[in-house]
Amino acid sequence: MNSPHTPDPAELTAHDLTGRICVVTGAASGIGRGIATRLAAEGAVVVVADLDEEAARAVAEQLGRPALAVGVDVSDRERVDAMTAQVMDRFGRIDVLVNNAGWDTVGPFLEQDHEVWDRIIGINLCGTLHCSQSVVRVMVQQGHGTVVNIASDAARVGSSGEAVYSACKGGVVAFTKTLARETARHGITANAVCPGPADTPLFASLSEENPKLRASLERAIPLRRLAQPEDLAHAVAFLASPASRYITGQTLSVSGGLTMA
Repeated sequence: MNSPHTPDPAELTAHDLTGRICVVTGAASGIGRGIATRLAAEGAVVVVADLDEEAARAVAEQLGRPALAVGVDVSDRERVDAMTAQVMDRFGRIDVLVNNAGWDTVGPFLEQDHEVWDRIIGINLCGTLHCSQSVVRVMVQQGHGTVVNIASDAARVGSSGEAVYSACKGGVVAFTKTLARETARHGITANAVCPGPADTPLFASLSEENPKLRASLERAIPLRRLAQPEDLAHAVAFLASPASRYITGQTLSVSGGLTMA
């Protein structure tokens, strides 16, 4: 086991992540890659977890040592537990879990096959549950930890063509609040970040059949642009940092003002 120095909280500035072991799922591309890059820039030791292990290795190499790439299918509990064990064997603890892995396909709810539902639910909802239970059990033993779940503004206001995805993300928001209540006494915080439309490979694939989608969304967003991965990454870095230690069970929309609480 090669565990980085555990900094004393008094040694950390408000946003300093130096030495924190941060697991980010779906970190090989898009928002997840942006999050991994931001956390590493703040001094974190990042575990780049992704279904595409080769792409995860490429990201980890770009981040530099001691970043670690781990191949994982978040919908498969055995592989999730193997990921947790691998990280613990390497570093001895897990300080931050970012549940970012997700997948969707757009289509009218009444026309979708239930096999598509199963995949959407398996990755977006069950994947968050698997990773959270596996890692938070470790955090309870440690007596500290931080969970940041990437939900979606679709959880708050719905999204045409994404009924099951919206349902999953609504479940993630509700789960986050309950997890926060159940684990607070163990020194663990849990919060959710809800992105609005973001300029990612997933968005590009979803908008292929509707080339006007991007322009229409940009007109609807008060800040007049889609989110970039770094926009979400800054929010996650804050929630992963000591600056947020008294914040738990909250939902933060990062949407350029498209939705407002």
